[in-house]
Amino acid sequence: MWYFKSLKKGRILEFVFLVIFCVFFFGPLLNLLLLAFAKGWQFPAKLPTSWSLQWWEYVLQDPQVLRSIGLSFWIAVVVTVVSIVICIPAAYAFARFQFPLRRFFLFSFLLTNAFPKMGLYVAIGVIFYRLGLMNTFTGVVLIHVMNTLMYMTWIPSAAFQNVHQSQEESARDAGASPLRVFWHITLPMAAPGIAVASVFTFLSSLDEAQGTLLVGIPNFKTMPVIMYSIIADYPSMAGAVFSILLTLPTIVLLLAARRFVGADALVNGFQMK
Repeated sequence: MWYFKSLKKGRILEFVFLVIFCVFFFGPLLNLLLLAFAKGWQFPAKLPTSWSLQWWEYVLQDPQVLRSIGLSFWIAVVVTVVSIVICIPAAYAFARFQFPLRRFFLFSFLLTNAFPKMGLYVAIGVIFYRLGLMNTFTGVVLIHVMNTLMYMTWIPSAAFQNVHQSQEESARDAGASPLRVFWHITLPMAAPGIAVASVFTFLSSLDEAQGTLLVGIPNFKTMPVIMYSIIADYPSMAGAVFSILLTLPTIVLLLAARRFVGADALVNGFQMK
């Protein structure tokens, strides 16, 4: 009897914690969704007093906004490809070879995420100014890549470590060259981890605002940069519409990653040894 009472109390506590989590997690998103379709919403009304699509029309008909959306996706694609080209060989080296200061170099990829970004961006901006990279597409891509090094190194490194070397050795014993073994054995087996890292890299680039604002203004205005000006100059309804446009790709890509890859690839990505 005591066991069943304890079990029932445990279930109730789990339900309470689940409700609290849903309120804190989905509450702001629901408020954002309501605000995006509201024409008027005055305190203390719990729901919008009138509904309208006028702010959707404003955002989607603004040429500057449409250009920022296209530019954001184009930069995110380029950053993802560049990060893969640069980081996958490094990830394989960290996974397969033991060399001096290996752990130091591996943890150095955390530096861009360990300190306040604006201070780091100012220091980088000084270097970019001397190199003529300010207000250039190359400069914007480079500032985005610096934020994605951790994802594209740590997660693929763990994915490569999960590929047993005995499988690679069996292929070599059968006469396959090292390059063919990597291309047909190692890379396909590590593909889920690389896919997860690519999704996070794409989303990180898509959401990057401070670096783009410092390096790319005035010619390169991405979605987050335009969002700042919309929130400052227009009612909150316009900002809510733009927030949904910025959040939607994140939700879609994360759901796709969860559907086709699985959560274990992400968890294993941070189990570096």
